[in-house]
Amino acid sequence: MKGDLRDRLLAALESEGRPSSDYDLNTAVILPENRRLRPAAVLIPIIDRPNGAHIILTKRAPTLKHHPGQVAFPGGKVESFDADATAAALREAHEEIGLQPTNNDVLGTLPPHETVTGFQVEPVLSLIKDGFDTVVDRGEVAEVFEIPLAHVLNRRNFTVQSRRWRGERRYYFTVPWGPYYIWGATARMLHALADRMANDDTDQS
Repeated sequence: MKGDLRDRLLAALESEGRPSSDYDLNTAVILPENRRLRPAAVLIPIIDRPNGAHIILTKRAPTLKHHPGQVAFPGGKVESFDADATAAALREAHEEIGLQPTNNDVLGTLPPHETVTGFQVEPVLSLIKDGFDTVVDRGEVAEVFEIPLAHVLNRRNFTVQSRRWRGERRYYFTVPWGPYYIWGATARMLHALADRMANDDTDQS
């Protein structure tokens, strides 16, 4: 099972996919060419359970400066001491949820995602090798939970919604799961993964 899942995910990383950005659905926005984006990275950790593969997500602490209380992947800024974005994503996942870097089978990265808050986020796709005991950094994370991978591979589960932000109407993807409202950059990166796995039989759109 895990081998089949790994092969499917590797194939998805090599396949074509639409660009991923917070501005995908907001084409009227004109971005300055000389803008400086801060490098960041997130880990998309997938764990194979007896009832199917799941993605581990977090609900950010309400006290954080950026995106408080929102659903997100483990991750954060790429620091000067990080070897690269993958190292940053693994470090942040260890700090936030207790996932050891050595417990990751890193498969590769999706194209960088630009956020409206000025970050260029590199999504790192990983298969967790073994189960682990979650250790939550309460200063960063309010909650850790899992959603079925099949749920986010079915693009019919995504909707486009909008709200006013800084005086403008902003459109974004959402992919709710139970009590969790997954939207914005996290939902867009999940949609990018679903695009790349669109030929998988879990996607019927």
